[in-house]
Amino acid sequence: MAHIVVIDDSPTEVYVLQSILERQGHKVSVANSGEEGIEVVRSEHPDAVLMDVVMPGMNGFQATRTLSKDAATADIPVIIVTTKDQQTDRIWGMRQGAKEYLVKPVKEADLVAVLKTVIG
Repeated sequence: MAHIVVIDDSPTEVYVLQSILERQGHKVSVANSGEEGIEVVRSEHPDAVLMDVVMPGMNGFQATRTLSKDAATADIPVIIVTTKDQQTDRIWGMRQGAKEYLVKPVKEADLVAVLKTVIG
């Protein structure tokens, strides 16, 4: 299946997302910060990225913008997965280059559907 990078500073959220993805047959790499996530994405060039927003240091909006503006990673779809559920957050995330926006807690069916949309 696909290679997905999960960028989230919460071990619980990483576990939940990784479990769903692996159950679906995907390969998963994990990064615990925006900065680390950018490095992992640049080195591994995955099929998609699941990006948290609220993280120490570089937040997910900043990391998404960095990845979407970099020619080497601009083709990798970023799906924001966050507790920030306001319409303004969603709009801002999409403006930073995200292809989709999911609100935690994520339902497995929703995540699977979004992944099919962005990576086929």
